[in-house]
Amino acid sequence: MLKVIVISHGPLAEALMTSASMVYGELPHTSYVSLFETGGIEAFKQDFATELQRVSSGADGVLVLCDLLCGTPYNVACRHAFDPNNAVPMAVVTGVNFPMLLMSADLLEGVDVQHAAQELVAQGGETIVVARPAQVAQPDDF
Repeated sequence: MLKVIVISHGPLAEALMTSASMVYGELPHTSYVSLFETGGIEAFKQDFATELQRVSSGADGVLVLCDLLCGTPYNVACRHAFDPNNAVPMAVVTGVNFPMLLMSADLLEGVDVQHAAQELVAQGGETIVVARPAQVAQPDDF
């Protein structure tokens, strides 16, 4: 079983999780850690390490979804992911968005976190589109 940690600058990670619970319900085996100015980088490092240790127990891998390439959350996650002493395999994926988070729930039963990361990137890319008029009239009652 894989576990997911969503990480971000500010409240984005928490907001994604709140929105996911509205649409999907509780996301199993998924948590978040946020970097805030008040706690700073050191607090984020500690919070992430604590959460990683908590979710790693019994996990086949940890998939980290972060907001920004080369930002502090990404850098901290990569330090853990590429640490040869890290006990659990990790994959770090940047550019987290709402569809990507929802799709991650379908990948938790896997055991190969790198494969899950590649699947998520491929599927997530398909959700980024430029809107255009429909060829056939669509009802507007969702």
